Amino acid sequence: MTNSFKIACLFSLAGLGLLTCSEKVTDPEAPYGPGKEPLGILINRSQTPTPANGLPGTEVTINATGLVPFSEQLVFRFNGEMAEVTEVTEEHIKVVVPDFASTGVTSISVGDVVVFGPQFEVTGKINPDPSFNVTQGTDGPVLRVIQTNDDRMLVVGGFTDYNNKGIVRPINRIARAFADGTYDASLRSGGGANGAIADIIRFGNGYLVAGFFSGYSQRSADISNLTRIHENGTIDTMGVHPFRRPDQQDTIKYYPSFNGGFDGFVGKLYEQGGKVLATGSFRYYISRRYDQPNRLETRDSVILDSIEIRQIARLNADGSLDKTYRFNTATGKGMEAGNGAAATVLHESGGQQGKLLVYGNFTRFDGQAAGRIVRLKADGTLDETFNPGGTGADQPISSAQYNPVTGKYLIAGEFRNYNGQPARQLAMLNEDGTLDEAFVPQAFEGGSPEFIKQLSDGKIIVAGDFRTYNGIARNGFMVLDESGALLAGYNATGLFSGGISDIMETTAADGRRALLIYGSIALFNGEPANNFIRVTID
Repeated sequence: MTNSFKIACLFSLAGLGLLTCSEKVTDPEAPYGPGKEPLGILINRSQTPTPANGLPGTEVTINATGLVPFSEQLVFRFNGEMAEVTEVTEEHIKVVVPDFASTGVTSISVGDVVVFGPQFEVTGKINPDPSFNVTQGTDGPVLRVIQTNDDRMLVVGGFTDYNNKGIVRPINRIARAFADGTYDASLRSGGGANGAIADIIRFGNGYLVAGFFSGYSQRSADISNLTRIHENGTIDTMGVHPFRRPDQQDTIKYYPSFNGGFDGFVGKLYEQGGKVLATGSFRYYISRRYDQPNRLETRDSVILDSIEIRQIARLNADGSLDKTYRFNTATGKGMEAGNGAAATVLHESGGQQGKLLVYGNFTRFDGQAAGRIVRLKADGTLDETFNPGGTGADQPISSAQYNPVTGKYLIAGEFRNYNGQPARQLAMLNEDGTLDEAFVPQAFEGGSPEFIKQLSDGKIIVAGDFRTYNGIARNGFMVLDESGALLAGYNATGLFSGGISDIMETTAADGRRALLIYGSIALFNGEPANNFIRVTID
């Protein structure tokens, strides 16, 4: 139910592309070269604090010398959060872990001089799941994960290796894994896709895959960013009798059986009553005729047909364009769509079932003014009951999600106002698209939120490249309550670097509640994440 794109960097392909970049992060270095330590303060950064980890409120002892002359001036921090100092001696310092401290490096400041100490692990309610057997992750972004009917997972994205199983033979953008993440070698995807796969959905007796590719497995052509595969991973093909001159023998050639695609990136697919709704940054629908001769009628040829239809289109089960949805038969074209990048969320159940939320960086949609967010009715036309008279967001929306339990939307991005009211880069919307003023976001520093999702129990996860939230160090990942405040006990994780495609609620091997987090993720809790992790959440 969610889709996220970072307009400036993470999603850069074809205007609304793929998670492709990540920030290289290193531990902060003390700003002093070899020689005399600053102010005579000495701390061994490799030492283990006593205790080595603990909850907020825990008193921690760190060995250090040279502190006594500065005992009234020094400030101690846990990963940027100021702590209470309870004792300073010639040999050590004792401090209390503050309420919203997070895992990371400790430091002592005296004026503008900073001396770094050892790492300290703050115990929290989100922790790596040791039963998830994907220690090496992937070598490229993971863009979509779905569960199969037999409790395995299908993983797609921009990778060519999964957990070091593609070293000899590349695993090109699609892999299957067991529930614990272990690679399932039985998937017969052959050479996989020759470009990124952004989405995969169950469709009939197989799957549809979409993204930015022109070939899959043995089919190196005749695919336009969308095709159908069998349950075992092989491409679904059909036999065609091509054109033959009278002096030529009849033959059969094989082509992809799903005869439909688009000229640009396809980011999301949704199954709708035996049809498929596709959204992305495309401009033309493309189909092929395989039984036609070339111009001189000397040999068979593949003829491409195209129809202009932008960003959103619905196809029939065979891949043909459904002209009952967002199509103007008088002009022979699709409706205008947005004048900028657009992403989507489909209502799959409830009172809004069949409606499509569209958000991104557009100021007009279908010829009408739009503040970067609109909703379409089930027939594809604008829903005038959504945010009637409202101006929407004043800057791009990078992520949106709908919670069918609460009937609320959550959005994140670069905006500062929504409908003319203050909304600091996050907002909760009522089902009619108006602002829910009970959710009060706080100020971000050091970057912006790029992903937002509300879990089934109401907790809200936000990720991005920000460093603080409401003046508290959060380093790119945080958990909020339904009022927009940091949730105590759930914000102890350390440095996060990268972008999240989505989060899937699941369970660990021991039955504990868990979250599958994937995207283009370099670090989680200060440790390599390799794009694909599972954490437990209490």
